[in-house]
Amino acid sequence: MTRSFTFLVNPASGGGAAPGAVVGIARLLRDAGAVVDVTYSPGPRAMARLVDEALAREDVVVSVGGDGMLSSLAGPVAAGGGTLGMVPAGRGNDFARMLGVPAGPEAQAEALLTGRPRRVDLVRVTLPGQAPRVVAGSVYSGVDARAAALVHGMRWVPQRAQYPWAAVRALATYRPAAFELSVDGVRRRCSAATVVVANSAYYGKGMRIAPPADLADGLLDVVVIEAASRTGLIRALPTVYAGGHVERPEVTLLTGRRVELTLTSPTPVQVSADGEPLGTLTAPDRLCVEVLPAALQVLA
Repeated sequence: MTRSFTFLVNPASGGGAAPGAVVGIARLLRDAGAVVDVTYSPGPRAMARLVDEALAREDVVVSVGGDGMLSSLAGPVAAGGGTLGMVPAGRGNDFARMLGVPAGPEAQAEALLTGRPRRVDLVRVTLPGQAPRVVAGSVYSGVDARAAALVHGMRWVPQRAQYPWAAVRALATYRPAAFELSVDGVRRRCSAATVVVANSAYYGKGMRIAPPADLADGLLDVVVIEAASRTGLIRALPTVYAGGHVERPEVTLLTGRRVELTLTSPTPVQVSADGEPLGTLTAPDRLCVEVLPAALQVLA
């Protein structure tokens, strides 16, 4: 049976590269006999309706954009019992990297046509005053959330330089925050540059922040980078791409199914997920992150 597809395109992803990325793949799929509908996202409020309409047609929903676009679709597709495909066309594309989505339109079209669906975990995140939301890759609070906010607002910095530039700028001005961290009920206190709760190993355009992470193990990997000098953190930044930072004494790795993070210092800290700002954590606010095992079926 030939699959049918609804492509949902974020026209702003990748500095406007997403619309061009979909053209060749859609043509290849149609040439192979697939039914393809392409819709350019009219905004986040309309996404749930578009997903519902696609799933009613039994289409594979294909995210065309970056991690933020994919994350916004993952929850509605999972809730509707559908299948999510992806054409990575954003700044980071870290969830697609974790899934091993191939490069090039021919390989991506072939994966969508013939790939075997598989189940992956998702993440539910709750901030005080906000409704719970579902994300795909990771949630983080601290200096990396500040860097994500800087990237989110960039317009003129070349894409290849955006994440490194934002990371250095955020590290150069960071102040450690005091947290109480609970992982499956086991509590600890820390003074940290950042706390990352990861489903995927990658964030920040290829940084292997949580090397042990597995999308199908039903667990969250927690990376605590405790307070260190600004110079030391900047010097250590290149080691994150290969995952070597986990050997440093200020880095702690934990695993669990439910993570609670309470800010205990007076200065608010930013919280982001999958490259998108979520909000601000203010003492004594508590951020809650839970794994949703095997929640989403993907083609990759």
